[in-house]
Amino acid sequence: MTLEEGRRVRLAEDLGIGEALAGEPAAVVGFLALGAGIEGTVERVHGELPESDEVREYQRLKALLDDYGHTMPVASRERLEAEVAELEPQWAAYRGRGRRVTVRVRWDNGFVLDELHQDVLTLL
Repeated sequence: MTLEEGRRVRLAEDLGIGEALAGEPAAVVGFLALGAGIEGTVERVHGELPESDEVREYQRLKALLDDYGHTMPVASRERLEAEVAELEPQWAAYRGRGRRVTVRVRWDNGFVLDELHQDVLTLL
């Protein structure tokens, strides 16, 4: 699906959006839910989320290991493998969410949602 500014979209699933707080001390006074089927207009497309320093370092070290690991002394290769293994959780998390496109949508009811994941939208 290609999202562009000005494109009409529909929410594909129910979406719960946190708690509303009021008073001293802050007390929960409600919860906002948008129902599947509401329509709106894309105001801005954010594109892919940026890579973190850890993700870039993982990519660099993994490429080094893959390309030159077989030529390294055993101790150096083992140290490099340990560094790569230490950064794997950040890489896995990035792969799970990093390549997504997020958008800002103004719904017909007046609500605006920013950084909304494209997977919960369908094109009209």
